[in-house]
Amino acid sequence: MLNTVELTADVCVVGGGMSGLAAAISAARAGAKVVLMHERPVLGGNASSEIRMWICGADGENNRETGLAEEIALTSLYRNPTKNFYVWDTILFDFAKSEPNLTLLLNCTCMDAETETGAYPYGRSVQIHSVTGYSMTTQQFYKVKAHAFLDCSGDSILAPLTGAEYAMGREGADVYGEDTHVKTSDNMTMGMSCLIQARETTGPVPYKAPSFAMKLTDEHVKNRRPNLRKSSENFWYLELGGDRDTIKDTDAIRDELVALACGMWDYLKNETGEAENFELDFLGFLPGKRESRRLMGEYVLTQKDISENKAFHDVVAYGGWTLDDHFPGGFFHKGAPNTNFQTPAPYQIPYRCLYSKNVSNLLFAGRNISTTHMALSSTRVMATCMLLGQAAGFAAAICSKESIPPHGVYENHLDELQDMLMEADCFLPGLRRKISQICRNAALSGPESLRDGADREHALYNNVGRTPRIANGQAVSYRLPQPAFVQSVRMVFDSDLNRLTLPGTRTEQTHVTRAVTLLDSPVMHMPKTLCKAFVLEGVTPEGETVCLYSDEENCRRAITVPVERQLSGLSLKLLSNWGNTEETPLISFDFR
Repeated sequence: MLNTVELTADVCVVGGGMSGLAAAISAARAGAKVVLMHERPVLGGNASSEIRMWICGADGENNRETGLAEEIALTSLYRNPTKNFYVWDTILFDFAKSEPNLTLLLNCTCMDAETETGAYPYGRSVQIHSVTGYSMTTQQFYKVKAHAFLDCSGDSILAPLTGAEYAMGREGADVYGEDTHVKTSDNMTMGMSCLIQARETTGPVPYKAPSFAMKLTDEHVKNRRPNLRKSSENFWYLELGGDRDTIKDTDAIRDELVALACGMWDYLKNETGEAENFELDFLGFLPGKRESRRLMGEYVLTQKDISENKAFHDVVAYGGWTLDDHFPGGFFHKGAPNTNFQTPAPYQIPYRCLYSKNVSNLLFAGRNISTTHMALSSTRVMATCMLLGQAAGFAAAICSKESIPPHGVYENHLDELQDMLMEADCFLPGLRRKISQICRNAALSGPESLRDGADREHALYNNVGRTPRIANGQAVSYRLPQPAFVQSVRMVFDSDLNRLTLPGTRTEQTHVTRAVTLLDSPVMHMPKTLCKAFVLEGVTPEGETVCLYSDEENCRRAITVPVERQLSGLSLKLLSNWGNTEETPLISFDFR
């Protein structure tokens, strides 16, 4: 009999991909005790070194995802300038391990759940008491009891374990009135991929294909023509399985994908000679999935909602990737491998898509949220999923703190959730971060835009090109009408959301990891606009100037400094930036 370790938490997150990691960190930072159960040895899911898909998100000017997505991306630029995947793994691991409220269970597969049926608030019929995972490395079980549970597993493992309602497959156009090429509902999905990556060398590198490799011809690759000279070549189209069950048939599909990947490399090396001076740097044996179960929430986001840019009062995240629906046949589909319809980035995603319609204490984030198949084709990308994870994580923390189910957050704490997200540097289209009255009443020696609640340049704020630039060493200060208790100070710097100050192609500038490594691939650096050194000072009621916070090598966009003391004034001096220019952009500077 194997041993069972029992853990008790406020929040249990199942799945440590980018959405689950964001959810767990956000809940922990909000004060909840969190257990993150992840079945792999490394975090990141599809973005990890095991799979190596890119973290993509909203297209368009100034739409880059901030919050944890930007915090991690900037950390990677600082610590991983050559985009090494193993350094990237350690960065994600460090983010999780640095949270004192977060217990991390790696190599632990969620395999069971204890539930109870009954009449629960807001018409729910099921409640989860615990989930159990098996640790393959310690050969023991972990039983986790919690107030709230988050399914960030991608495949929605808690659906079959708890009876949570879900959908799988493609809806016909008549089901939700969508503009879709799918005329009749079916069980097909987008497929999965085992990626390959190449590295350029200074001389020829031979390749002998294994016996199982598929034999590819010019006809096979005519609509999926690789180009190893392009930094954007990540072989995403090595895709199969959408015409089968992307859960039950995964192992069989994986075997075919590995054979396809080897066949593609054999074709490039030995049929065309285009890869003579390249070596195979990576081949994934763990398929990256695009679609499987979608959990059903109180609202189902549709293609029409996205295309018509519907506004939601409960907006907690946004998207902006194209409606990028891959045909079920994948690599062997005749013609183009996918659709590619533009969306009105940024479009809003409502909170009601993030919690179960029938399980009282179940939330979810990632590609498994409550959407139609067509809407999923846009919301599934990982930067969007990280925003969803932050929203679900904060909501779960509120659930635990207030002893309420997720719908109770919607009913009574929606403003609090949205405020938490914006304070954590998440952009919510249509909303501005609230500025405290004490800050509004203070005399500001600087532009008023520093306290207008708009934490980025964006067309929605009508402020593009208007970010103040402060001379290095010059103070921006507040003088209070009378001494008052200051809880915290918040600063937002310019991290170059469009990444125009970084080297290389647009692919190199916008992605934290690399697919093809060329001899001249750039070494990355911090965005040149970002503040590097600064000092924050306070003035006591007695007139004494005290240092509240300083940094000589800052790599964060948004910083909140706890103060918790009586002050009569505040002063911020920007000393330098990563571009070594004489002026440094400052987006926000306010306090409460």
